[in-house]
Amino acid sequence: MEVHKRPFGTMPDGSPVTSWTLISDDGCQVEVLDYGVTIRSILVPDQNGKPVDVALGYDTFDEYRLQGGSLGATVGRFANRIAKGRFALNGQEYQLACNNGANHLHGGKVGFERRVWDCRETEEGLRFTRRSPDGEDGYPGALQVQVDMLWVDGSSLELRYQATAEQDTILNLTNHTYFNLAGSGKILEHRLQINAESYMENDSGCLPTGRILPVADTAMDFRWERAVGEAIDSEEPCVHAFGGYDSNFVLCGTPAATVWSPESGISMTVTTDQPGVQLYTANALTPRTGKGGAEYGKHSGLCLETQHYPDCIHHPDWPSCVLKGGETFRSYTRFRFGVM
Repeated sequence: MEVHKRPFGTMPDGSPVTSWTLISDDGCQVEVLDYGVTIRSILVPDQNGKPVDVALGYDTFDEYRLQGGSLGATVGRFANRIAKGRFALNGQEYQLACNNGANHLHGGKVGFERRVWDCRETEEGLRFTRRSPDGEDGYPGALQVQVDMLWVDGSSLELRYQATAEQDTILNLTNHTYFNLAGSGKILEHRLQINAESYMENDSGCLPTGRILPVADTAMDFRWERAVGEAIDSEEPCVHAFGGYDSNFVLCGTPAATVWSPESGISMTVTTDQPGVQLYTANALTPRTGKGGAEYGKHSGLCLETQHYPDCIHHPDWPSCVLKGGETFRSYTRFRFGVM
């Protein structure tokens, strides 16, 4: 394992932003910013042994600071949506920012992704930490958060999340990397399989209605491998309303998902201990310039966001997102890269 770091920019208050590159024994590389624990690039070999960058990102810090889309970011305190930004906990009402129409998304206007974390090397990889104070972004209770990033067996990138609450709060952590296993172009020809028999119906604001529906005989059926673009233009409400996929799948086994690019031959297998995965096909990614002058836009990448269910604080029969004071949350997600 090798670790390299370099200056990447400066926050408006003068705080430095650093880029950290973690290289596995097999030569796979991940570059991570301490700004938002943001994955800027992932270099893995294609079917001919040529390194390909399979993560969307930017060349400059200002692009990360000013552009939307959460490219590569670790999002929280609550990833995905909370209806009307409101929730009750222990008899007290909390109001969060509504930064996605009428709803709260990915921790709010600042969240975890627009703050600089502490970073240090460990024997296994990199450890990012920060203390989220009581009331930050409207959330109750101080929270000590940790994200470990390491290569396992040379070609598996593992993210380990840990958070300890000082009082009862809610928590949902994920990473928002946009993957393109071909390294460029669109992801419509990527072949995808998701280990899910059902998915969550969304309303027009992409918020779960509360209904969990079977994927069988719908555009949401990825139980067997098929092209991402095969039904992405379907008239079915589950995709048509959003210009593509942006739904949470209810996982029923492992691995959570597999995806590969016929163009590069690169495959990625996702495993996690979380109950859901949000498939997002960059439907709202506006045209912009990425690393090395690459042109990004709609369907330039796909996200597989392992997570608790969206808005689960309002659905007590779903897996709970409440983290009790004094308790520690631990979770992992692993992205194993290979070739087909």
